[in-house]
Amino acid sequence: MTARNLFLLPGDGIGPEAMGEVRKIIAYMNEAMNAGFVTDEGLVGGCAYDAHGAAISEADMQKALAADAVLFGAVGGPKWDSVPYEVRPEAGLLRLRKDLQLFANLRPAICYPALSAASSLKPELVEGLDILIIRELTGGVYFGEPKEIIDLGNGQKRGIDTQVYDTYEIERIAGVAFEMARTRQNRVCSMEKRNVMKSGVLWNQVVTETHKAKYSDVQLEHMLADAGGMQLVRQPKQFDVIVTDNLFGDMLSDVAAMLTGSLGMLPSASLGAPDGKTGKRKALYEPVHGSAPDIAGKGIANPIAMIASFAMCLRYSFNLVKEADDLEKAIANVLDKGIRTGDIMADGARQVGTVEMGDAILAEFKTLSA
Repeated sequence: MTARNLFLLPGDGIGPEAMGEVRKIIAYMNEAMNAGFVTDEGLVGGCAYDAHGAAISEADMQKALAADAVLFGAVGGPKWDSVPYEVRPEAGLLRLRKDLQLFANLRPAICYPALSAASSLKPELVEGLDILIIRELTGGVYFGEPKEIIDLGNGQKRGIDTQVYDTYEIERIAGVAFEMARTRQNRVCSMEKRNVMKSGVLWNQVVTETHKAKYSDVQLEHMLADAGGMQLVRQPKQFDVIVTDNLFGDMLSDVAAMLTGSLGMLPSASLGAPDGKTGKRKALYEPVHGSAPDIAGKGIANPIAMIASFAMCLRYSFNLVKEADDLEKAIANVLDKGIRTGDIMADGARQVGTVEMGDAILAEFKTLSA
């Protein structure tokens, strides 16, 4: 069978610990299912800077480009706060997104029934929550030029970031949102700030035109991004798919993440355009949480977001839909049994560490896939 090539970039902090639990699932799938995963591993973030003086080496960048999918852990930590901006740990992730042309970031916000009480909102507002936020990832203010700090003299400086979007960038991210909605509840809410930003005016126009031309069967709603943030904490279950730009997507997806009770629970996928010949997309999968250096090495990190990111990899990169469903169900079953890491601990539950949580999910996955 054709090999499925995975490139693992565990990164810094708790990244290596969480990635370790995914390795066990990959090993099981190769042994019991003949899945054919071939893995290689590299450095990214602060550890790459320590080894190579860059947030990702050229050799590892080439491996990422050649892989069928990249699994990414987390980067950063206080140790690297003073390194030059161009080689800061986060620069490795930004380069991966840019060089792999990963323009579509998919961030589900799912509240498992067993964790509805862990949310900062009332359980009835979040129980059964299932939102998909689709964030444009390679344009907007994070990449627009000019981007600089100018010395104006007299002790004054000016910081400049530029919000830029072209029509094609908006069309392709809108297309992903509408296509994803067709597999869900068939509803899309597009969020921007057309009332004060010209890029928002264009965003609104292009999304509307794309909807009319190709996706009129999908229900489309427009909402100002600040109002969208308010509605996410007021009545989150009103949304199905939200599509928005890079800056607002960054913020709104973090708001949605906390509705579920813990950033440690949520996966993400970043996808490129389908290859013209093979139809395959470049893809990177990563947990939403950061490197959590305060708990790194203690064996208490929650690996669920990393494992759920691998489930997204199975679904979107390898079309292993049943296996992805089983792995997501395994996570839910473990939570239903009252097994918890410290970040999602509740009265009456049994607290476990990273390895034990990973083992429990693997055991459920084995049962479901038998």
